[in-house]
Amino acid sequence: MNAFAQIAQPVTDVTPEGSDYETVRCVIEMITLDYRDQPSLEVIAAELGQSPTQLQKVFTRWAGLSPKAFLQAVTLDHAKRLLGKEELPLLEASYELGLSGPGRLHDLFVTHEAMSPGEWKARGGGLTIRYGFHPSPFGIALVMATDRGLAGLAFADQNSEKACLEDMTCRWPNAEYVEDREITAPYITRIFDRSKWSGDQPLKVVLIGSDFQVRVWQSLLKIPFGKAVTYSDVANDIGQPTASRAVGAAIGRNPISFVVPCHRALGKSGALTGYHWGLTRKRAILGWEAGAA
Repeated sequence: MNAFAQIAQPVTDVTPEGSDYETVRCVIEMITLDYRDQPSLEVIAAELGQSPTQLQKVFTRWAGLSPKAFLQAVTLDHAKRLLGKEELPLLEASYELGLSGPGRLHDLFVTHEAMSPGEWKARGGGLTIRYGFHPSPFGIALVMATDRGLAGLAFADQNSEKACLEDMTCRWPNAEYVEDREITAPYITRIFDRSKWSGDQPLKVVLIGSDFQVRVWQSLLKIPFGKAVTYSDVANDIGQPTASRAVGAAIGRNPISFVVPCHRALGKSGALTGYHWGLTRKRAILGWEAGAA
């Protein structure tokens, strides 16, 4: 079935109202906007209509650190101060605040392969891609898989599932798309449950893109858990030091979010810059990694 001819309706409302992610998303958004005021736990809780104790438990359980520690880790004023004085990358700056040491956990133990140039030029022709929407720590996740492995991971907010699916299917318009949550559900556990990250059973990923895009995505896979690099670093790594802008475009087209860690790519100044699935979500993922490293 051609993706433009008919797009199957996604499963809706899979993330319950008031989920942990929604609570944490709101906290991160408030901290980001009001970091100069250093909002207290009590102020944030009152804004969300929750008790400080309840909010502290939910946030700490989800992120692995308290709202106060998260504020220290990701607010731009602290990061820029350390970046300016010591020229540290953003997440290393957060370590200097006493949050954690460098993570030694190999990132998801991912094993990857790329589609051939001919397969990519066919824009998905001959491929069957199975997909499903599932709850995740970062909102509703769209998982897409071929018989060779994970091919897509995207994020959606409630009521935006259809737009998310269209965004992903238009990348490979000639593929056949089949909704199959039984096939895609195991990927969610493998991706977001750190106890399942095992070198004995690596997560298989298939990269579908141009040769340049694939090289950029392969470079992203080298970034250690809890670390960050700039677009220029990636450009140098693939041997094209003057291609930072093209690298940024390829990073923005990364179809396998979180697993291929485009969220760890920062602007030259250390600023978070954009993220295809929302800057708040990027902050959430980086904060989660900082707490888990």
